[in-house]
Amino acid sequence: MPYSLDAARILAEPLVSAFFRHCEGDWRSERRYYTLKNGEAQEVVSYISIRFLEAGSADLHHLEMLHQLSANTLVCGAQVTWESNYVKAGQSKKPVDGSTLFGVKGSVLYRDRGFATDKPVTANFFFRDPRTMVLKTSYGDSRFEEEIKLIGDRTRTRQTIISRAGEELMIGQYLEQRC
Repeated sequence: MPYSLDAARILAEPLVSAFFRHCEGDWRSERRYYTLKNGEAQEVVSYISIRFLEAGSADLHHLEMLHQLSANTLVCGAQVTWESNYVKAGQSKKPVDGSTLFGVKGSVLYRDRGFATDKPVTANFFFRDPRTMVLKTSYGDSRFEEEIKLIGDRTRTRQTIISRAGEELMIGQYLEQRC
């Protein structure tokens, strides 16, 4: 029998709080994006910093305002900053850096920006187990499915499937290790 929304919220919030706390720190991410139509692969090396956000923090209050939520709605969150270097033989590209905020209420993840938009977005999430988080984000005609799996204390993997108008376009695979 499916869980009620209240039961899902009660179960999801402690899991995501523990998950975000475990992810806090500095990571080196090696990833590869595969374009499905032409078989091209793009390699990226990123340095990621994750900071856990407590309920009531200024960053979560900002996120609540962006999503027009009442104050102190979000129970926890994370701030992620990164610098990415795209690796392509014979070509150098300037590093790309940025940051994003995540906040949680129930089984909804609120973000200050999406993968392909600078507008606030939401994702639904669930846990396959306490160390594997699955996110599903949609906006416009784009859809993003992501799985983040913690492996031990120093490693995590991620996989993202990017679709547009119902067609899978790209797969991103990531190996991330603590610095």
